[in-house]
Amino acid sequence: MSDEPELSGVDLARVALRAAKEQARQRGEQVREKREAKRHGLRSGARADGRDPVPLGAALNRLITERGWEAPAAVAGVMGRWPQIVGPDIAAHCAPEHFDEADAVLTVRCDSTAWATQLRLLARQLVARLNHELGHGTVRVIRVLGPSVPQRRYGRLRAPGSTGPRDTWG
Repeated sequence: MSDEPELSGVDLARVALRAAKEQARQRGEQVREKREAKRHGLRSGARADGRDPVPLGAALNRLITERGWEAPAAVAGVMGRWPQIVGPDIAAHCAPEHFDEADAVLTVRCDSTAWATQLRLLARQLVARLNHELGHGTVRVIRVLGPSVPQRRYGRLRAPGSTGPRDTWG
């Protein structure tokens, strides 16, 4: 009925002996491990296991991989290497502020409206360069923000109804 031939005699004895040796070896390993743990506490042996010390870089890479932080870590690396990626001229006037991983949007703030316009024109090339560095599809859109304006301050010396420093006749 089955494709395997019936074992008999010496062949059957060999199979039984092999199984018995394997079981004895496993039991012996378990007993030896328990004895060593009682005597010396948990220690690493001559063979590599999960408790061995590892270099810091390898430990960090393993942590990043286990937690699924590859994309945020890559983007953080890009924010640190921003001048090398975009060049010194752009980096002197524009800086990355935030990366939204869910929408793949990188927010960049510029120090003047002229640089914000320039960066909007270069956005496609920057997205291509960033995706080359990070992997395809990591950044889909670069959102460019201009300079932040000062907040309006209200006080004793303000005329009621004026718009502050943006008021031509104020």
